[in-house]
This record gives sequence, structure tokens and C-alpha cells, in this order.
Amino acid sequence: MKDIFGKAGKLAAGFSGFEPRLGQEEMAEAVMKTLADGVERQDGRASLLLVEAETGIGKTLAYLVPALLSDQRVVISTATINLQDQILKKEIPLLEKVLEIDIPVLCIKGRQNYLCHYRWYQYCSSHQGSLVEDNDLRRIEEWLEKTENGDRAELSWLPDRSPLWPKISAQSNQCLGGSCPESQLCFVNRLRKRAGSARLLIVNHHLFFSDLALRQAGFGEILPRYQSVVFDEAHHLENVATNFFGKHFSYYQLLDLIGDLERQAETDLQPSEFDKLLATARGVKQRLDIFTAMFPVHRGRYPLLPLLENLGEWQKVLESLLQGLETLATRCFEVTSHGEIWNLFGDRTLLLQENIRDIAATGNDGEDGFVRWYERRERTVSLSATPVNVAEELENYLYNSVQSCIMTSATLTTAGDFKYMRERLGIAEECKTLRLQSPFDYKGKTLLYIPELGFPEASASNYMSSLRERIRELLLLSRGRALVLFTSFKAMDLVAEYLSSRLDYPVLVQGTASRHALLHQFRETNDSVLLAVASFWEGVDVSGDSLSCVLIDKLPFEVPSDPVIQARVKAIEADGGNAFFQFQIPRAILTLRQGVGRLIRSTSDNGVIGILDIRLYSKGYGRIFRASLPPSPVVRELDEVRKFFNAGNSDQVRTTEKRK
Repeated sequence: MKDIFGKAGKLAAGFSGFEPRLGQEEMAEAVMKTLADGVERQDGRASLLLVEAETGIGKTLAYLVPALLSDQRVVISTATINLQDQILKKEIPLLEKVLEIDIPVLCIKGRQNYLCHYRWYQYCSSHQGSLVEDNDLRRIEEWLEKTENGDRAELSWLPDRSPLWPKISAQSNQCLGGSCPESQLCFVNRLRKRAGSARLLIVNHHLFFSDLALRQAGFGEILPRYQSVVFDEAHHLENVATNFFGKHFSYYQLLDLIGDLERQAETDLQPSEFDKLLATARGVKQRLDIFTAMFPVHRGRYPLLPLLENLGEWQKVLESLLQGLETLATRCFEVTSHGEIWNLFGDRTLLLQENIRDIAATGNDGEDGFVRWYERRERTVSLSATPVNVAEELENYLYNSVQSCIMTSATLTTAGDFKYMRERLGIAEECKTLRLQSPFDYKGKTLLYIPELGFPEASASNYMSSLRERIRELLLLSRGRALVLFTSFKAMDLVAEYLSSRLDYPVLVQGTASRHALLHQFRETNDSVLLAVASFWEGVDVSGDSLSCVLIDKLPFEVPSDPVIQARVKAIEADGGNAFFQFQIPRAILTLRQGVGRLIRSTSDNGVIGILDIRLYSKGYGRIFRASLPPSPVVRELDEVRKFFNAGNSDQVRTTEKRK
């Protein structure tokens, strides 16, 4: 690795902006060794490596280079499209130039991202739509004449929530496989052929675990066989795996099925067959509406079993829906002479029936390893059975199916310890780990501001009024140029309303425009303030003067009433553990570290991190949070923040560097 990453290495010789970093070379060596160890293992279990590589290490190149040199097919799985784009458009071209090789790489997305020719022709033949829809169809028809990939991302004009695309995309539960009359044109088949010759496969976590789940079911895998996998942004793995190893049923899943059946029936069936199927489908829709009406109208996520205990008609209504699905499946199988698609419709109906029956199984929550819950939204209800712990599934379907597995992220530890991540992902204590701290000068270029003693705690009645005024004071000191992160939409909206008439700087608020548009406007100005929640805590990469302050309203503990969180807390305590310290605090720390990491993105960046939660000092657990944060000097008075910004940062930084 020294020949590539060292001072006299190929990267330094071929790339004028390259700065050799010992941490990057050390990570590359560790990844290379893990990939080699995986080949030699005889126990059938993956060689595992956990790497925390903080911002500035250059972890992407540190795993791409050894993956390329390993002579294995390696899957690179990320959580975000931004990172995929970075790998494909920046890192791969750089390596091809520096290493003077053509890299066989392919980005694979979920099937729903590609157009299905069979569904497209079926939809066009039965279409009776508006002029707007007709125009969309013409544009797609023109696109089909020139596209090579059939990827909806090429249709920049098509809205994200277009009702048309789900009707013509390559859904796995409607694929006819080798029986499809359009198989020669199939974009997914073409993609699979190309994937067979690729050495690097770039996917996202959702696609990877979707593929694992399909392999678990014994059919329809998406990815070709691979030897090793690298998970970047690996702090998301538990949540993503939880989704794919569970079972789900929703109102809209069944509505979509009924809609697909009706469209296909118009094309395929004789009038008598059509009428019989349509009557059954509409009967199922009526039973579904009765089923959905049993759930309370209050929006949110709630445990399912306590609700069922108080619904006297539950079993009767459930059995009615299950029987309706059984009859609908039978109707589909009766008309299979019209094409293989009807077998798929029947199987799809029975899968929904199986899912709802399993989710609705009564008993003690967690006794079979799953927690059952429902989510009520304005017009729909969804039911889920979620694994309380995914460690066993990862053991069976991941660690025992690959030679090597590398997990990396800027945030995998709490207070420098990998224990939480190992326990949640079922990784043995002897697993190799590597922790690489950021090379950025946090001590010289940043401050960490925490309010003074006497500032109200987050649970106090006057916290919000104090919070919004303190945010205003800090934004005046930073002259805008700030990302303000919140743990709830309610808090964000209250602060946004307060600031709108009290701040001269542009105030951008999540939800008022697309994420892309907000970030573009924020980057292009040097005095704006961006207020956001959720996804903006990570993946926001803004260097330079546009971002000189990151403010966080409070420690990001998850909502304790969430049924999955409740079940995991209960399971830990049943084993004699302390869920608050073993589960809730580590999860909050990882989220906090992601938010704090938005400030410094390059060696020239500087600024202030503000966490407006005095529990960092007033509570004993605050020291665990503080030990997990960057080594920024801590200040608790606004005057210190004022001095920092009044010095223009640069004067203070130069003074600090002289002292060094």
C-alpha cells in the first residue's frame, strides 16, 4: 500500500492535490489483510473488520484500492446516493488515471428504478388517461428509443412521486423471468449480464439487504455472486437490516395489487372471467376498508398487540380479509392459461396473506424474536413484525455467505469503544477493529459552545423560549453562515417562526423546498441560515465560508415510545442489562457525532459547534457524550464565541499554530 499511498507513491505522483495521510495508508493495509484473510479462512465465516475513519482520512480510496487489487468481486454498499456518485464520478476516474487501468465497475440500483418493457406495453395498450399523462407517455417513448439503461434517474422531468412510474417499473413481484416475451429487451437482464463481468459492484444498503432477503427466500437474487463486501456509512446497518428481515403489510400494497390485477384483466381476460375476478377484487377492497377502519385515527407508530386485545371484532374482520385474499389468489390461478403473470399475481396475493397472518399472530411480543406494531398515517395503515435483534440474521445470511466483510464509517464508536456496534451487529469481541481520528485541527480551528449553568434543561417549561433566543444570539455572532439541526419538526418550526422577524439573514427551512435546492442556495450564499431535521444531520458537505457554525438544539435521544425501541430496551433489561447506557445513549451519541461532523469538511474550514443542551454537564452521562466529541476547546460563555468570530477566525488560528 505504501507504493500507492506513500509520499513517493502512485497517488502522489499522479495527482497534484494528493496529501499522503498515514491513517489512509493504515486503513488500506488493514482492508487488504482482511480481504486476504477471508480467502484463507476454513471455518466458512467471514473475516471481519470494523474501521472508524473520521472526516479527512480519505476512507473511500483506502478501501477501493485494496478491493481492486484483491482479485475478488467486491460489493461496495453505501447508505446515500451522494457517496455512490462520489465513488463513480470522482474516485474511480482518479484511480483509473493514477493506476493506469480500466476499472470494471457497475452501479446497480433496485429493480424499481428500471423500466419494465412488458409492463410498459401492457400499460400503453390499456391506457385511458389525461392529456398530461399522454404527454408523459410520449416523452418516455422517445426516451426508450435512446436509453441504454432504462434508469428513471435519466428522466429528470418525472416527479419523485409520479403515479405513472410504479405502473411501468420492473417490480420483482411481477417479473416473468424467462417466460417474459420481452426478456431480450429487459434492462434488468442487461444489467445482470454487465454485472457478471464487473469486479466492483456499487449498491446501496437497501438493495444489498433486499438481495440478502431474496436469497433467504430462495429465489430472485439481484446481485451476481460476490466474494466480499465493504459497507461504507455502516452505522446505518442495523436499521436497514431490521427492515428487510421483518415482515410488512400495508393498505397501499393491497391497493396496488388490486390496481395491477384490474389493468391486466382488461387486456387478458374474457368478459365472464373479467367480471368474476373484478367482483372478487372489489370485495377484497371492501374488506380492506373495514379492516383499516378498526385502527385509531391518531397518527404515529404504536404496539399492535395491546390494541388487538381491546378489539372484540378483530379476529372476525381479520379472517374475512384473509379469506378474501385466498379467494382472490384462486381467481388468479384459474386464469393462468392467459399467461405466467397470473401465477405471479396469485403468489403475490398469497404473500400478502401470509405476511398479515404472521404479523397479526397473537402472543407475547418478542417471544418469537419479533415486535409487532402498526403505523397510522392520514389515509393508510401499515403493519410490521420487526426483529428485536438482527444479530442472528446477519450471522446466518451475511457473515456465513461472504469471505470478507469490512464495515466503515466516520461514526462507529462511543467514547472510543466499538462495543455498542459489535453487540448490535452480532460481531465477536475478537473482531479486528481500527480507529482513525480526524487529521483536522479541531483544537486550533474550532470551539465547542455549551450554554452556561442556569440555562434550562431540555425538559424545562422555559427551554424553548430560551433556546430560540440563544440561537438568535449565536447566529448574530456568526453572521448567519449556520446549519441549525433539530431533533423534531415542532422545534424547528417554532424557531423558524421566531427568527423570521428577528434576523436579517436569509432563513432556509427544511420542507419549503427540496433538499437539493436548499443546499444549493445555502452553498451559494455566505450569510444564510439553514434549519433542518432528520436527514440533514448527515450527508451535508459544505466547505468554506458558507458554513461556519453548526448548532444542535439538544441531545438526539430517540422517541422512547417507538414500539421497536421499546422492544429492544425491554430485551436488554430482560437480560439484566442497562438499556439506557447500553442502547439509548450510544445511539444518541452516533447521531450527535454525525451532526457535529457537518462543520469541518476540509483543512481550511473553521467555526463553532454549539450544542444547546446543558445535560452535557448537568447529568453524569454527559461525560460519555463529551468523550465522544472532537477535541474542540469548550466554552460556555457567549463572549468567547464573540471573540472567536470577531477575530475573523484566521487571526486566532494563526496564533494557535504559532503556539504549536
